[in-house]
Amino acid sequence: MQTAFEAYFTSLKGKKVAVLGLGVSNRPLVKLLLEFGCDTVGCDRTPREKLDDEVLELEKLGCRLHVGETYLDGVEADVLFRTPGMHPGNPAIQALVARGAQVTSEMEVFFEVCPCRLIAVTGSDGKTTTTTLISEMLKASGETVWLGGNIGTPLLPLVRQMQETDYAVVELSSFQLMDMTRSPHVAVVTNLAPNHLDVHKDMAEYVDAKKNIFRYQNETDILVLNADNEITAGFTGNGTTKFFSRQGKTAHVIVKDGTIYRGGEAVLNTADILIPGVHNIENYMTAIAAVEGLVDDETIRQVAKTFGGVEHRIELVRIKDGVRFYNDSIASSPTRTIAGLRSFREKVILIVGGYDKHIPFDVLGPEICCHVKKLFLGGATGPKIRDAVLACPEYDAEALPIVDCGDFESAVRAAAAAAEEGDVVLMSPASAAFDQFKNFMVRGEFYKKLVREL
Repeated sequence: MQTAFEAYFTSLKGKKVAVLGLGVSNRPLVKLLLEFGCDTVGCDRTPREKLDDEVLELEKLGCRLHVGETYLDGVEADVLFRTPGMHPGNPAIQALVARGAQVTSEMEVFFEVCPCRLIAVTGSDGKTTTTTLISEMLKASGETVWLGGNIGTPLLPLVRQMQETDYAVVELSSFQLMDMTRSPHVAVVTNLAPNHLDVHKDMAEYVDAKKNIFRYQNETDILVLNADNEITAGFTGNGTTKFFSRQGKTAHVIVKDGTIYRGGEAVLNTADILIPGVHNIENYMTAIAAVEGLVDDETIRQVAKTFGGVEHRIELVRIKDGVRFYNDSIASSPTRTIAGLRSFREKVILIVGGYDKHIPFDVLGPEICCHVKKLFLGGATGPKIRDAVLACPEYDAEALPIVDCGDFESAVRAAAAAAEEGDVVLMSPASAAFDQFKNFMVRGEFYKKLVREL
């Protein structure tokens, strides 16, 4: 008897299949399509002379490549796999749909054929740490866990190794969710704030995409929501909804006098959480709600005492001459940087700026005035962040020097040179990395390299 996985890919034989985007998640997909004998074309904007060896290997395996600036011209397909970064409203996609093409994605197909129990997490901030915490708690309980999605590991090629008793814990971005028509058994929305408005046409579209994580749940499913967030507090699920609140709202999971309670029962002392910051208390509250009935409280406490955090998230890089250098490259929005600033008792030396996602920085200005002793700007959004600070009534030019450095490396070096014993230097850009780097991970690694060379 065929599995759902085998049945799906067998059904594509004889059809023209186009894969739009040949990035990390879609390359294993192309190999699967070729393995099942599918007529496959891989489309990517990268010119042929800049393609890496892994993509060229796909061509040797039988994938026809359609690359360069005209990569979407003349494409014919019965089935279209959309890369997450491409808007479903792209004219080329709409033209193919008008001719009868079915649009799907690597993640959509994974949800269709995955044999194991699905837990998925989305949100503007905290989703990677929360996803990882859920995975760590389940693994510590002895479960087999498959962690992936937006975190970076393509899960579709691994389906044949999965068992019904396993768990797939998946992080989902708004881009992945935009045209999803399936939802997991446990869906989590950590919070929502303006983000990715360089791709989404407006905030309403961004929020609507996020809702797909629970839109297709049934009455037996579970939805975990943030009662403190104005947007998520208004969501309504089809099954059981579990709210969490750090701010004293009525909720299933709350924190009171340094203890996290679930359903009125004490679960975790916040002092036992190894990773710093009140936002990480929220991340634990979210995970505790998600694993209820799956992980015992003692296991949760053990994870809290030993889990050191996820790379690029307020990561201590080095202590040099009494100066602590932290890498928070994941902070690609103002709300993430605000959470980072609030993680430290002392005022910090802050490095900000990067790619412009067309989101407002006004909320960041007062936080910088409150939590920063010296500000170093580098990147396309540097001037906008400076303007947000200067517009604050609390701004004091003598108490908060602002240095425009132009680019990222200059800002890091200038911030390091200005630091004295006892200082904290925090790289938390409040912006995406794409103006100078491939992604936030490359930015974080470069920052760590610069710091280690000091």
